[in-house]
Amino acid sequence: MISVPDALSRILSAITRVVPPELIPVANSLGRVLATDVRAPFNVPPSDNSAVDGYAVSNQDIPTEGLHALRVIGDLPAGTVFDQVVQRGEAIRIMTGAPLPKGVDTVLPQEVVRTSGDKVLIPPIKVGSNVRCQGEDVQQGAVVLQEGLPIRPQEMGLLTSLGIAQLLVRQKPRVAILSTGNEVAEPGKVRSPGQIYDANRFTLSGLVQATACDTVDFGIVPDSRDRLKECLLEAAQAADVVITSGGVSVGAYDLVKDVLTEIGGIDFWQVAMQPGRPMAHGQIGQARFFGLPGNPVASMLTFFLFVRPALWKLAGRKELAPQRFTAVAIEPLKKKTGRQEFKRGILSFQDREWRVQTTGPQGSGILTSMVLANCFIVLEEDRGDVSAGEIVWVEPFQF
Repeated sequence: MISVPDALSRILSAITRVVPPELIPVANSLGRVLATDVRAPFNVPPSDNSAVDGYAVSNQDIPTEGLHALRVIGDLPAGTVFDQVVQRGEAIRIMTGAPLPKGVDTVLPQEVVRTSGDKVLIPPIKVGSNVRCQGEDVQQGAVVLQEGLPIRPQEMGLLTSLGIAQLLVRQKPRVAILSTGNEVAEPGKVRSPGQIYDANRFTLSGLVQATACDTVDFGIVPDSRDRLKECLLEAAQAADVVITSGGVSVGAYDLVKDVLTEIGGIDFWQVAMQPGRPMAHGQIGQARFFGLPGNPVASMLTFFLFVRPALWKLAGRKELAPQRFTAVAIEPLKKKTGRQEFKRGILSFQDREWRVQTTGPQGSGILTSMVLANCFIVLEEDRGDVSAGEIVWVEPFQF
C-alpha cells in the first residue's frame, strides 16, 4: 500500500497534457477553466462618476463652515453625459453612476443639502467625496482573470462588464463511467434476489458533472472477463478518463485489476486509507483509468481525493487542492495508526469556533452518512484516537 499523498502525487505526475481550448459564450462558461489570461480592454470605471445621488460641485466652492449657495444648472441622469463645463458658483444634480462633468470633483449626497428654487445650499465636505475614480476597479490592459481559473458567477459578471461576450476556455474532459458485477441492477428494473441497485454510477456521474466534465455512460458490466475487456477498451477510445466502481479487490470475481494489467497498465491498487483502500490507478491507451471501490462512501471519497484533482489538472485548472481548515471535535473519534482516515462530518459554527461531529455509524456502505454530512473529518496516518475537544482537520464538500 502507498500513502494518500504518494498516490495523489503519482496520479497528477501521470497527467502530462491538458484538453484543447474552445471559444464559447460567456453565458455558457460557468465552471469552465480559462485557457488564456483575460486583460481589461478599458478602464473600469471608464471615467470618474458619482457614487451617490446628489449634487456635483467644484472643490473651490466647498465652504469651510456654514452653508454656501450654488446655482443648479441641470440634471444629469446615469447613462448621459454633460458636455459643458460647470463654472464656479454652479452645481449640477447628478445620479449614481453618471460621469462627472468638467469643472466638478466632489459629490454631496442629496440627504445633506438644502434646496431653494434653483439654488442648493451645501455644507462643508471633504474634497473628492463620493466619486468613483476612473480605473479604480480595473486598469486598462491589466490581467483581470488568469489562465487556469475556473469561472464562477462573479467572473461571468466581471467579463460581461468589460464587454466580453465570448471566452477561450478548455474543453470539458470526457469521462466514461461503468459499474461492474452481477450483483448490481439497473434502477427502475426488477432486481433479482441478492442484487442491489446501482448507486455508484449515478453518484459518480453527478460528481463528474459538478467538476464541469462530460460523462459517457457505459452502464453495468457483468462478471465476464471478455465483456469487461471489450467495454474498457471501448471506453478508453471514447473518453479521456475511465472510471469503474467495484471489482478492484482480491476476490475471485474482482476482475478489473487483472484485465487492466492485460490491456493497459496499473500503477497501484491499494492506498493506506479508510475507507477506500482498494483503489486502482493506471491507463488504457491514452486514457487515464481509475478503479474505485464498490462501497458507495469509499467510491465518493476516492473520487474527491484522487479523480477530481486529476480532472481539474486535465482541464487546465491551476489550483488543485481543496480547502481544509481546523475545527474542534465535539465527540471522541476512534482511529487506528498507520492509515489516513476520512470520517463523514457535520461542521457548524458555534460560540465563535468551528465544531465538527460525525454523522453516526461510519461504515463504507452507509450512503446516508454522505447525505447527512457536509465535510470529511481528515485524520492523519500517525494519529490515534481523538478525544472530545481536540483539534482536527476538516474538508468541506465542494461542488
